[in-house]
Amino acid sequence: MKDSRKTSHKTNAARILDQLGIPYELREYPVDENDLSALHVAEAIGEDPEKLFKTLILQGNNDPYLVVVIPGNAQMDLKKTAKVSGNKNCELLPMKELLPVTGYIRGGCSPVGMKKHFPTYIEELALLQDKIIISAGKRGLQLVLRPQDLIIAAEAQFADLI
Repeated sequence: MKDSRKTSHKTNAARILDQLGIPYELREYPVDENDLSALHVAEAIGEDPEKLFKTLILQGNNDPYLVVVIPGNAQMDLKKTAKVSGNKNCELLPMKELLPVTGYIRGGCSPVGMKKHFPTYIEELALLQDKIIISAGKRGLQLVLRPQDLIIAAEAQFADLI
């Protein structure tokens, strides 16, 4: 892996990985403001959408906020997610609340380094990959790391979410 610690693109997520001693790689890509989808990002960095994971923020009836990380080509199952998280139901956070709640904007939301820590769940299919790709915390920059390292950095757990 390239030594990403010398890059000028340090994000809060990258700094946290540095502090934890977790190896990672940063990947830049050109941002298309008209298409911020995970599938577009995967194509832009030349990776399989199954390796690129998107971060979604939900509201539950018990948890005010929870973080879900799923493959870019998958759809989250709200019922499974609610059950796994101990909520009766949950729904996506309205987009206008994303920045105030997490400190991140759409297309640049990382499960690492949010304003506060929220219960975090990563789709268990991540374990089938040697490395997965997540947002580095800003548009145009992705982090490549081992799923087991993301569990540590995001204080998360694997679960069946899709």
